[in-house]
Amino acid sequence: MMKWAFVLCALVAFSESLRVPLIKGKTAREALQKKGLWDEYRKEHPYNPMAKFQQQDGTVIMTNADTEYYGVISIGTPPQSFRVVFDTGSANLWVPSVKCNSPACNNHRKFNPQSSSTFQATQQSFTITYGTGYLTGVLGYDNVEVGGIPVKHQSFGLSEAEDQTFYYSEADGILGLGFPSNAAAGSTPVFDNMMSQGLVPNDLFSVYLSRHGQEGSVVLFGEIDPQYYTGELYQIPLVPNAQYWKINVDSITINGNIVACVTGCTAIVDTGTSAVVGPIGEVNNINGWLGGYPRQEQTFSTVSCGNMQYMPDVVFNINGEPFALPPSAYVSQVSNNKCQTGFYGASMGPKIDWILGEVFIRQFYTVFNRKDSVVLLGLAV
Repeated sequence: MMKWAFVLCALVAFSESLRVPLIKGKTAREALQKKGLWDEYRKEHPYNPMAKFQQQDGTVIMTNADTEYYGVISIGTPPQSFRVVFDTGSANLWVPSVKCNSPACNNHRKFNPQSSSTFQATQQSFTITYGTGYLTGVLGYDNVEVGGIPVKHQSFGLSEAEDQTFYYSEADGILGLGFPSNAAAGSTPVFDNMMSQGLVPNDLFSVYLSRHGQEGSVVLFGEIDPQYYTGELYQIPLVPNAQYWKINVDSITINGNIVACVTGCTAIVDTGTSAVVGPIGEVNNINGWLGGYPRQEQTFSTVSCGNMQYMPDVVFNINGEPFALPPSAYVSQVSNNKCQTGFYGASMGPKIDWILGEVFIRQFYTVFNRKDSVVLLGLAV
């Protein structure tokens, strides 16, 4: 198959005002694990990483237990600042409202419409259902600033009730970078307004997730920056008529052996999911090759921390190119003597085979190109 390499051409004109620094914070799952509450909480609120992709009745569905990278945006005049997760698997912007008195809202910044001279209210309600809970609220319009980009008349959700999962999240809300077809209540996503208002030089954004600490991660709007990757950027077409950032995967291999995706499969590239998620049986097979314990339920697989140096690469073969995840990318330490892999087995939907979350994106600088309907991947520095 032909190798596709992307030529940068005019995209290498940078502006600091078009990028949003991201902070790597603790996920709700990590916070609950530290308190010894995760297993009990998961039994009462089963974690479903597929939930956000199972849209029903105009309601966008997502999960937030496993997101960790967030950046700061502002809403209103004068601006009110919020920490939000930039999520390519959903399409709505929402933040807590001052009308919300749920414990989760009370633990975060809240938007006050009366303090903004440019806010426009609506009577349109919305509901976002999560794999571990829900939120409800109303839609409004206001000016939004993202990375120095002033977006006018942006629709966004003001939550009035939130599930307790959000209590543990370091982010206040979510900014969806998905497609308009997935936006709740007919809202126009922020990036679509950036494009239609002529605010970005190119109809794309790119994501770099640092592997070296809390700082250094960025979302760049309209730009590709070669300082974040080495070698070439490989162009991967989206699945035709896909409603998500979905691509075709040829196979998944370990030491040259096909261990999953035997006859080809699809995968969604999702900044709002921390793990690489796939069918339970196939993930069990991968984890077995890595020395993990097979699990029948939806959970992460435990491995010996001392064996990390001997574990093989897990290779995703995509559009004729190998994209390898080394052990340093897919193994994380959860306690002094306990490690787990970043491969999570779940009951996948009929149209989605795999989710390539942060475990994958940390390894590869990722460009999301709306104009050409492609994703571009380059080895992250």
